[in-house]
Amino acid sequence: MSSLFPHLFDPITLGRRTIRNRIVSSGHDTVLDDHGMIGDDLVAYHEARAEGGCGLIVLQVSGVHETARYTNHVLMATDDSSVPGYRAVADAVHRHGATIFAQLFHPGREVMDGERGMAPRAVAPSDEAQERFKVVPEALSTTAIKEIIAGYASAAKRITDSGIDGVEIVASHGYLPIQFFSPRVNTRTDEYGGSPVNRRRFLAEVVAGVREAVGPDVVVGLRISGEEKTEDGLVATEVLELIEYLDGMKTGSGTGGADGVDCLDYFSITAGDSSTLQGAAHIAPSMQIDPAYAANLSEQVKKITDRPVMVAGRINQPHEAEKAVAEGRTDMAIMTRAMISDPAMAGKAQRDAVDEIRACIGCNQACIGHFQQGVPISCIQYPESGRELAFLPRPTVRTRRRVLVIGGGPAGLKAAAVAAEAGDDVVLCEREPHLGGAVLLAQELPYRAEFGGAATNLSAEAQRAGVDIRTSTPVTQALVDGLSADHVIVASGAIQRMPDIEIADEALVIGARDYLSSRATLPAGRVLVTDWKGDWIGLGVALRLAEARVPVTLATAANFAGAAIQQYTRTLLVAQALRAGVDFVNDARLVGVDGETGYLQSTLCEIVHEVDGVAATIVSGAPKSVVPDLDFGAAIVRVIGDALAPRTVEEAVFEGLQSASSVATAS
Repeated sequence: MSSLFPHLFDPITLGRRTIRNRIVSSGHDTVLDDHGMIGDDLVAYHEARAEGGCGLIVLQVSGVHETARYTNHVLMATDDSSVPGYRAVADAVHRHGATIFAQLFHPGREVMDGERGMAPRAVAPSDEAQERFKVVPEALSTTAIKEIIAGYASAAKRITDSGIDGVEIVASHGYLPIQFFSPRVNTRTDEYGGSPVNRRRFLAEVVAGVREAVGPDVVVGLRISGEEKTEDGLVATEVLELIEYLDGMKTGSGTGGADGVDCLDYFSITAGDSSTLQGAAHIAPSMQIDPAYAANLSEQVKKITDRPVMVAGRINQPHEAEKAVAEGRTDMAIMTRAMISDPAMAGKAQRDAVDEIRACIGCNQACIGHFQQGVPISCIQYPESGRELAFLPRPTVRTRRRVLVIGGGPAGLKAAAVAAEAGDDVVLCEREPHLGGAVLLAQELPYRAEFGGAATNLSAEAQRAGVDIRTSTPVTQALVDGLSADHVIVASGAIQRMPDIEIADEALVIGARDYLSSRATLPAGRVLVTDWKGDWIGLGVALRLAEARVPVTLATAANFAGAAIQQYTRTLLVAQALRAGVDFVNDARLVGVDGETGYLQSTLCEIVHEVDGVAATIVSGAPKSVVPDLDFGAAIVRVIGDALAPRTVEEAVFEGLQSASSVATAS
């Protein structure tokens, strides 16, 4: 039992199943499916979290009907071909003492993908248009509704007969069950629409049908957004009324009678709604949002039910989870991204090894960001996530070699840590007095302070692995000759590069890196921020200035500001910039600056935009790789990260893992 987190590691009973602790990995799409089935990659992914000490693992959504295919890679539980996969993942999770549930899902109108790139086709209670994916759904017939309700029950039976311990009905984030309940989405006038009783009928029949199908010994839960947090979305009072009704449902006496078995065993509370950008930002809240912010929603639910309640909403650290449970705001803490970043987080917390936890920084880049690109999820800090079969367990060297790593940024730190863990003698040299590279600049941007945690985490990993870390140590030829390394990993990063533009009348033009590192004082007046990529830098600099009441124009060569940032994160950042008064110019590159005017060439045509009254121009341009000109003799040399080609932290850390793994397996 943990001395630091006693409430978090107190077992809890859901229905007739006891869970070993209060830590939950909630249902999240991994894109690790095997043609819509559970294969080896997905099994290995969840087994790693079970082995790492997680109490409850909830599988990603399983479609209950052919119309539930909201992406081209969704798991489907509509026939017995899915059974071997559920059985395999259940066995793997049970092997390590964890419990596993599966989500029962129908998206309704929340459909992302069409067949072979065509526009999505969707069904819903009514033909009300969906804003985010631009979907106009087909209104369901009564016959089709009954068929889908039956699909929930049959999928639940199939899944739990395969060894899965329970099922969770997904009524969160504006998906089909809650679409029926919402008067803004459901405009039907039959038995499934109109009055609150009719609008809740679909979900009530689903809940009752699932319980009847699986019997009293299988856990049945409900996932629901305590508040949709979007324009015209459901608010907490509406949701609480629905939960209170469902809480009283029992089998054998209709919907809501006093006899029979409880239909639901727990409630899983989250926030947000998939149908708008504003609401979707809460599906995987980024670092702009306070930790454990949705616990106020679960706290309200706990006041109206005696059943266990769990909550999601950026609970990234065990102390945040412990506090929410200890204060009675929730019974279980959903820490999904925390365990994408560190699958062993729960086990480390249980033995009070908090300094070893690789904390999630809420960047969303490789987890939900990958999902939205249709590729397997991972983590920028821990690229082994989603690649367990490729990189774990860590290889062990047969012959200890000397490895020199040049550069103490993310790429170099990861390479050094992995090589040292494998058993090599690793020396890392960093010319600056501190480790972290460009990550230390990123944390200077607004709402980006947590990003510096990546440098902290990677540095700690290298230190624990026994790397000989030498800061304030430029790599010279004499140092190279003296070390006589067998392998050299060059991770020397990149430097700022200014574009070739015309500058007249002594106009002030400064690079974004120089501005962030020097905190330069700018003259009074409008600042033109130009951005070549549409990433955090230009948008972050503009937002920092605007929040300091400086008039700002942000000109990006991308289609829109923040185009390279994960959607939920971008939504919040751009909203903040709009509120702060930033002016936006899209599809434009900087070509010149004179006394008080910036000149922007359209990337689409010959038009040139002029921005008047410019007192200073800050340029976020394409960086330039830096590779030392040294003779490494007979050593095997690998160049990685920005030194190879300037990109992001994700590629840098992944190439650090790749390079060190190849060193470990080299003969």
